[in-house]
Amino acid sequence: MVSQSVEKGFEAKVRGTMSSQPLLQKMVAPLMEVLQTVQEQVNALDELLRDYAENDKICSHLMTIPGVGVVTSVAFTAAVDDPKRFKKSRSVGAYLGLTSRRHQSGEMDHSGHISKCGDRLVRSYLYEAAGALLTRTKSWSALKSWGLRIAKRSGMSKAKVAVARKLAVIMHSMWITGEAFRWSEPEAFAA
Repeated sequence: MVSQSVEKGFEAKVRGTMSSQPLLQKMVAPLMEVLQTVQEQVNALDELLRDYAENDKICSHLMTIPGVGVVTSVAFTAAVDDPKRFKKSRSVGAYLGLTSRRHQSGEMDHSGHISKCGDRLVRSYLYEAAGALLTRTKSWSALKSWGLRIAKRSGMSKAKVAVARKLAVIMHSMWITGEAFRWSEPEAFAA
C-alpha cells in the first residue's frame, strides 16, 4: 500500500517539474488523475483483502505466526485448498517446490537448488515471510533461532528457503490441528 506522504511527494515533484511548461502540464495532468484512481483502487482492494483475512478463521489463525501476514495466509490457504489431501504436513513443502531437487545417475547423486514445483507466488510469499521472521521480528522463537543458525552456516538465502519450507509445514499443521503457534522460551534452547 502506498502511503499518503509518498503520493503527495511524488505528485508535488511532478507538478514542480512541469510548473514552467504549460503544454507538459496538459499532457501529464490526465496521467496523474489515472495514477490517483489506480492508487485508490489498490487501497480499496488491499482493504478488502485485509477484511477477508481477518474475518476468515483459518487465515486469521495463520497470521499469528511471526512473519506471516494477510497476503501470505490468503495465498497459502488458496494454494493448499483442502489440507486433508496431504497425509503429512511436510509434504506441503514439496508440493510448493521448497524441497531440494535431486539429480541421480549411476554413482552420481547431487542435491541441487529447490525444485520450484508448485505455486511460484505462494513460494515467494513464504520466502518473504521467512525473511521477515529472520530479520524484522523482534520476538524470540525456536524457528527464528533455527533459521539464524542456518544463516550463519550456509547464508541468509538458504536460511530463508529452509524457514519458508518449515513455515509451510507449520501452517499446514496449525490448519489441521487448530493449535496456536508455539512460542518457546529462549533459555530452553540456549546451548
